[in-house]
Amino acid sequence: MAPANNVHPIATNVVIEFLQKTLPFNELDLEELQELAEASVIGFYPKGTVILQQGVTNVNHLYVVQKGGVKVLIREENDIESLVDFGGEGSSFGAVSIMRGPKANLNVETVEDTFCFLIDKEAFLRLIRQNLAFATHYLQNLSENLIQSAYTEQRSRKLQARTEDSFYLFNATVGNVVKRGTEVISRTESCHKAAARMTTLGIGSLLVRDAQDEIIGIVTDKDLRNKVIARRLDYDQPVSRVMTSPVKRIPFDAPCFEAVLKMMTDKIHHLAVERENRIMGVVTAHDILVYQGSSPLGFLRDIRSQTKIEGLYPLPGKIPSVVRSLLEGGAKANNITRAIAILNDQLVERLLTLLQEKHGPAPVPYCWMMMGSEGRREQTFLTDQDNAIIYDDPGTVWENVKAAKLYFRRFGNDAIEQLHACGYPLCKGGMMASNARWRKPFYIWVGYFEQWMSSRKPQETLNAKIFFDFRAGHGQEAVSMRLRDHIAEQARSRKFFLQYLIKDCLSMAPPLSFFRNFIVEKDGKHRNSLDLKIRGLVPFVDFARVMALKYGVKETNTLGRLQLLNWGGHIFDSLYKEIAEAYEFIMHLRLTHQLGLIEQGREPHNYVNPADLSDLEKQTLKEAFGVIKRLHEFIVEQRDE
Repeated sequence: MAPANNVHPIATNVVIEFLQKTLPFNELDLEELQELAEASVIGFYPKGTVILQQGVTNVNHLYVVQKGGVKVLIREENDIESLVDFGGEGSSFGAVSIMRGPKANLNVETVEDTFCFLIDKEAFLRLIRQNLAFATHYLQNLSENLIQSAYTEQRSRKLQARTEDSFYLFNATVGNVVKRGTEVISRTESCHKAAARMTTLGIGSLLVRDAQDEIIGIVTDKDLRNKVIARRLDYDQPVSRVMTSPVKRIPFDAPCFEAVLKMMTDKIHHLAVERENRIMGVVTAHDILVYQGSSPLGFLRDIRSQTKIEGLYPLPGKIPSVVRSLLEGGAKANNITRAIAILNDQLVERLLTLLQEKHGPAPVPYCWMMMGSEGRREQTFLTDQDNAIIYDDPGTVWENVKAAKLYFRRFGNDAIEQLHACGYPLCKGGMMASNARWRKPFYIWVGYFEQWMSSRKPQETLNAKIFFDFRAGHGQEAVSMRLRDHIAEQARSRKFFLQYLIKDCLSMAPPLSFFRNFIVEKDGKHRNSLDLKIRGLVPFVDFARVMALKYGVKETNTLGRLQLLNWGGHIFDSLYKEIAEAYEFIMHLRLTHQLGLIEQGREPHNYVNPADLSDLEKQTLKEAFGVIKRLHEFIVEQRDE
């Protein structure tokens, strides 16, 4: 615990000057800052000091870190401490405990010698009562803390922790894992000198600068192997000829998880770490793997190393263990589904690349399209296949038309068969590239969507909803983007089409009775259970889709659509925040539930029995379902405009 004699008086002007640069204090007027400063002292806490102990320490001050850093941990029911956050200069802690009760709700320990301003509890509470904007900041944090408590309870009740470092990926920043400062080489230096320097320094990359000392690229040991040695090119050629440019960058304070996603998406192993528009170093996949024993990067490496399709067959079976590490590590649902989508995308791309080597080049440019939850990047575990093929018009010459049909028939049938061998279930509705109807040239696809958007038969339009969530999965993305651009332009003016979608969106009432009890299945295999997908998630998905089509938003991911709609002023801030939090919580509960079933050797499904939920989970789930009603009220106003 923190020693009692580590606290000392501090000049008010020093406190005021610091708070004027720190959120949310910088929004206070001078008189309010003066009152806080007069009620403040400064404390010094050496590295390793436990400032607050969960359930033990009486919190009488709001702590604001003036210099140094702390880590925030929570002790769960199994007495295992989990890392929640890191706090640096300007961060504060203790507010939730002050507002909820006297005892600390978290453990706070210094990670280096740290100075904190200690603001008296009464002065802080007085300002909370007097200043609504200031209070909103901390009350919002209190609300988020309650939601976080529900997430924590899900992990502790449904997941038995298996790794000690699982939180690292989500709470540590890339700045924490940068091993050294920048190592730079001039663009005119030779590849030979670059290789020699990397060997001397024991590193795998060098940043490349121009004559104005600006960073213009990066050269890696892989570049030298693949672009110089393997091709028997001149070792004395300048590095500018083999470097990768521009350099992919990431902010120093971004979570390591963002770095992992960026590396997986861009198929790279190095990222320049940027702070205040200046590169402070390079983080590598190896750096992160060293700190994070269980990572999606290892799965990705397995995918890329396969040279035969058969080698891909067992890999999707590893996805549950990756998801476990993400859930265990504190990741929210959107981060997890993004990771799953990237891993599935990479596996599909690798499989289709190997298939194309088998079948030879396509006669015309094409794109493998993913639809439904795949198109929205919202897969959980092994969801049904929903895919199609769109290709450039082969012209009117019959031989060319025949060649395209034959190639894509063979390719589509083979691809679906191989994906099934990997464990991806076949679509019961036949919405796959093995179906001749769903592998067509561009003009046919335009006709399909025109028909769906013009039809006066609501059921035909509703049956096609899955197709409106398509995105490119392999091949020439530009082919599918032409179709996306066409739909975005046309859908906005199709009033009957939008009215059908709005009516369908309103048809799915939240599963809550008048007295806010859960409405469950009355009979069948899942009697007394809630369908988290159809009754919980689909209303949010449908809402985001119809709003995106109404306003020409081309994004397909549900939370991505909502965010763009919010930025565009089509959904006001408070509703957007409510919808996003509710959707993520239901998705998180679904993921946790499905993982538990898989680890019990059972088939994953979307039904949960409310009796199996804790009181906190029930309360939070009811609040999330309640948002569906507010979402419906909002879309009724949109319909009547």
